[in-house]
Amino acid sequence: GAEHLSVGEFDDKGKGPGTAIGGMSRRLGGSVRQGLRCHHCDAADSKFTTPYDWQHCVGMVVGETYEIHWPHSASGACGTPNQYQTPFYDGVFCMGLEKLGIGLSSASLGDQVQGNDGSPVLSSKVGVQGQVFTIVNDENYYYPDLIRGWIQDGNYGSDIARYTGSTTGTSRNNQVCSSYSP
Repeated sequence: GAEHLSVGEFDDKGKGPGTAIGGMSRRLGGSVRQGLRCHHCDAADSKFTTPYDWQHCVGMVVGETYEIHWPHSASGACGTPNQYQTPFYDGVFCMGLEKLGIGLSSASLGDQVQGNDGSPVLSSKVGVQGQVFTIVNDENYYYPDLIRGWIQDGNYGSDIARYTGSTTGTSRNNQVCSSYSP
């Protein structure tokens, strides 16, 4: 399911195939929670129910909702094989905070990323694009290469929500913020 909420689009009232994914695990994380679902899944429509023989995204479920993130940073290795690393922060900062002009003082990390020591404010140098999908088994919806970034064809990528302070995963929330957020 989706990590972020968009009431009426993907939320706790969304539909899925009924497959319990909470006990499954993913390659880059441990146990996964259900998450929020889109409202598209229709059990009477075969594109939402016909299983697919996954070659790479093993464990994904047709009809289920997924949120995909593409982190970007002025200190990341964008366009190189090292662009997508785990943990998340290693990929975003794989060239080091120093490349951003951060970490050059003896101030605390919090003061450095907030710019309180004269460093550039980190949130102006880092961003995450994300899209939420309902997976279907239908060649009419085939998209050949999501690893290079989100879909922008047609109306995709035109309805964009922007907010600050978000981070990927469940270790941060509205009460516990990332030390990298503004």
